[in-house]
Amino acid sequence: MTTPFWCLLVIAFIPYVLAPVGGFFKTRQFGTLDNKNPRLQSAQLEGPGARAQAAQENAWEALAVFGTVVVVNHLAGGDPGASATASLLYLVTRIVHPIAYIADIDKLRSGIFLVGIGSLVWMWVLAARA
Repeated sequence: MTTPFWCLLVIAFIPYVLAPVGGFFKTRQFGTLDNKNPRLQSAQLEGPGARAQAAQENAWEALAVFGTVVVVNHLAGGDPGASATASLLYLVTRIVHPIAYIADIDKLRSGIFLVGIGSLVWMWVLAARA
């Protein structure tokens, strides 16, 4: 299996890692988890809890985009070494992003998001050049 596919596997688990973080903040803010209406409870979160929820949602969105780029790059025969580097860079951004999001370090969060987008564009270019 290629490095981009391994990165995709790790990135696929990030939203699941963030789920209990959101649960922690729900319990902290509301005293309990509402398993009957978890989305309604999530929508009422404030502060770091709301940011944790947003980070999880962003992680799901990022997974869909990254998965698409990885498959397109693989099918097009993008340069394996450069694709591995771009994928690892994206993986790092996806690990740092929720940390910065929850900690409310907005400039770091936005900057790391842009670096991640840049690595996705890089992989598209590699696919286009193949």
